[in-house]
Formats: sequence, C-alpha cells, structure tokens
Amino acid sequence: MTNATVTTETKPQETSRETCKHFVPDMSDKRWKLVAATMKKNNYNPRSLIEVLHVVQDSFGYIDYDAMAYIARELKVPFSKVYGVVTFYHGFMSKPAGEHTLVLCTGTACYVKGNDQITDWLKERFGLDPNQTTPDNKLSFMAARCVGACGLAPVMILDGQIVGKLSVEEMKAKIEEWLSNDNQ
Repeated sequence: MTNATVTTETKPQETSRETCKHFVPDMSDKRWKLVAATMKKNNYNPRSLIEVLHVVQDSFGYIDYDAMAYIARELKVPFSKVYGVVTFYHGFMSKPAGEHTLVLCTGTACYVKGNDQITDWLKERFGLDPNQTTPDNKLSFMAARCVGACGLAPVMILDGQIVGKLSVEEMKAKIEEWLSNDNQ
C-alpha cells in the first residue's frame, strides 16, 4: 500500500515513517473508497478504529504503515495506537500473508501443554519466529495470546481450522501433513 495505486498483485515496498506521514491513498481505487466511506459513516470517530482496520484488512489482505498512518491521521488518533491494535490482534497482518497461515495460541493453558515447544520447532524447522512468513511465501506463522479455545489446549489454527487436544509430536505431524498435502 506504499503506492497510491496498489493492486493485490503488487508487493509492498519498505516505507519510512516520514513517507507514511504524507501518504494519500488513490481514491480511484474502490478499496480505498470503501475505507474512506467507513470512516465517514462513523463520523471519523476514533472508536471506529477496529472496524476501519477490518475493512483495510479485508480489502487489501494486510495493513501496512501507510494505511496505519492514513487511518491515524483521519481518525485523529496516535499512530502508536493504530500500530498497537494491528500488532496485538492476530487477525490483523502488517505484511501480506503466506499461502498458508498457522496461528499458535500462547495462552496459559496452551503454554502449559507445550505450545512453546511448537514455537521452537517452527524456528528450527522453517526458520520462523512469530509473525513471520517463509521466504517462499508458503507459510505465515502468527502467535496469539489466546484464541478462546482453552478446553482444546494446546490449540493451533491451520488456515482457519482450529486443531487441538494433540500432543506436541502429534501437532508437529499435523503441521507437516497439512503442508505436504499442498504439494500433492
């Protein structure tokens, strides 16, 4: 979204905070029109921040610094607040997602049942830390503070499907199977 005329095929470029301050979206792009209309519908109320972020996420697939700066400016909230919301909630991404997404719950119940070992294994096996995507864009790994499925601990979400009540070894096997099914 660094350029005012971004398409879904365009890869974002690195932007500086200085560039973000002056970002003006291309209002001929229907996606930006939808974002602007959502803010206007809510009278530019800062309380509409999450709704506006959902519109950007749904429209572009991610929320980059330019979009965050634009939203902060229009809703008259600090950039840090917008950034904090985007990076806190696992449903928002600041970079394009990979072909597959894995969300690992890091809540207390899941941690106690071994999800920290899965985090370590993902680092070892794929070179991924939380909130990173493999260089081939096949897998994005995100950590969530809690996904609200504590009764199924340990829990992970594979492409939107909740998987739980597995041992650490079963979880590793499930991830490997899930990724290998893509190659068949």
